[in-house]
Amino acid sequence: MHVHVRQYLSVLAILLLSGPALGQALPSVIGSRAEMATWSDPLEALGTLHADESVTLSATVTDIVAEINFQDGQQVEQGQLLVRLEDAEEQAQLRSAQAISDERRNALGRTTQLQERNLAPRADVEDFQAQLRQAQANIHALEARLANYQIKAPFSGRVGFRNISTGTLVTPGMALVTLDKLDVMKLDFSVPESFLGRLSTGLSLIATTAAYPDEVFSGQIASIGTRIDPVSRSVDIRAELENPDLRLRPGMLMEVIVQQRVRDALILPEAALEPSGDQHYVMLINQDSDTARLERKAVVIGERRYGDVEILEGVAAGDLVVVHGLQLARDGLEVRVLGIADDETGIRALLEADR
Repeated sequence: MHVHVRQYLSVLAILLLSGPALGQALPSVIGSRAEMATWSDPLEALGTLHADESVTLSATVTDIVAEINFQDGQQVEQGQLLVRLEDAEEQAQLRSAQAISDERRNALGRTTQLQERNLAPRADVEDFQAQLRQAQANIHALEARLANYQIKAPFSGRVGFRNISTGTLVTPGMALVTLDKLDVMKLDFSVPESFLGRLSTGLSLIATTAAYPDEVFSGQIASIGTRIDPVSRSVDIRAELENPDLRLRPGMLMEVIVQQRVRDALILPEAALEPSGDQHYVMLINQDSDTARLERKAVVIGERRYGDVEILEGVAAGDLVVVHGLQLARDGLEVRVLGIADDETGIRALLEADR
């Protein structure tokens, strides 16, 4: 009996001595404030990039390449001469036509002077005028033919690989070089027809690609297709993305998120939610001058996005809720707040600072 009494007194003494220490070891939590922010419902799709302008330049005549004025991947300006074909014969014909034109212009001048002194009939002047016009028309025709021997850039852009060499015999339709305008990119994708009523030109979107996994590219819808595909029941959408550094290339696959139903919403980190069946709860931190006590609140949520959740009911802007330490959180429990997580200070930094 005395042994049992001594054991009971020893346990009671331990509990009495450890009571104050346990009372001071409050559970630690990290909070985050509910904030108003611009919000939208994401519509996801896969799209393919195309150049704003794209063309494969080719010859319209058969002749030999005499001059090449570009390098692989070079940025060229509109009107810049890229390839010149051998045009010596056409140049000689042009010089001959110009000489004939000069001769007929001089003959017209002499005849006009004689006619003014009534020494030549008016019909001779009209004949020489017609002959001069004919010579000038021949010059214009030759100049137009010569233009076919000069392949120029129709717009500013970047050329592709050079697959021809000086001396190559080219024929009409033979591809000489590609040219793409890349400062603005077209992004084509399709969405189900059920979303057609929510989309409009000018709507913002973001896109990502595996080539640059840490980059997010912004753009907007430029046009919406006029027809619904009868098989897939989808509508084609074309967006435009700025590409000032020319990193995006035609043919790239991109993941697209269209920002539809843009609005102001109350946002919380998704880590603050405690799901229970069909309900969702958060632990509200009520801070007095000396203590911080938890209060379990039911909330109604909206859309989720990138680790955040839209709150429709239950908390107000500026309310502080638990985002770390929920496993020990209970309604009415007094806690120690390690800090408030935000865009500048993350949860890891607050935990390391408390060590």
